[in-house]
Amino acid sequence: MNWEAFWLTVRLAAIVSALLLAIGVPIAYWLTYSRWRGKFLIEALIALPIVLPPTVLGLYVLMALGSRSPIGRYWESWTGHPLAFTFEGLIIGSVLYSLPFAVQPFAASFSGVDLKLLQASASLGQSPIRTFRRVVLPLSKAGLVTGFVLSFAHTLGEFGVVLMIGGNIPGVTRTISIDIYDQVQAGNYSAAYQTALLLLIISFVVLSVVYGVNRRVWTIGPSK
Repeated sequence: MNWEAFWLTVRLAAIVSALLLAIGVPIAYWLTYSRWRGKFLIEALIALPIVLPPTVLGLYVLMALGSRSPIGRYWESWTGHPLAFTFEGLIIGSVLYSLPFAVQPFAASFSGVDLKLLQASASLGQSPIRTFRRVVLPLSKAGLVTGFVLSFAHTLGEFGVVLMIGGNIPGVTRTISIDIYDQVQAGNYSAAYQTALLLLIISFVVLSVVYGVNRRVWTIGPSK
């Protein structure tokens, strides 16, 4: 069991989930309440990681973060080291490919808030920020928890994008999914099974939390 890869993966997933909570909430709020007719293009752009092969997405992100790109050159001149194949690059790539798993549940929960409550709050003289904090957020807790947990789980198990952006550097970018692949390639099936089992248990617990929070909405069998 490679605990170094395990804790690096957990740290990556925690950071990415926290960033997606901060970034995804305003994006989802804008998508929910914006009347711009072209917002479907933004929705399609955010949802791209769901349908694109991870290696394709990873290749484009690698090109965007590489030393020949403006972002890569700026980062290197600022920090003195490249962005690709580093933990920071892994965070940026992970935020991009997990973005729809946070934004879509957030937007779904915001759209479920009764507009009459927002109008009532506005008529009482409350500012949009205060209305969002006192009305929208409390009524959207289930969606926020779902988006946070799903983005954590998705980051935890991603392989293709991580390999393209981060490579396989021990202690820096070797995540648990890449470690499983390495163990299988080396014929260490016992170690690979143990690591895969741990990932399976964590994923099951995470999804149990999601279904538990949304048990009134998502049910496989007939709801009672």
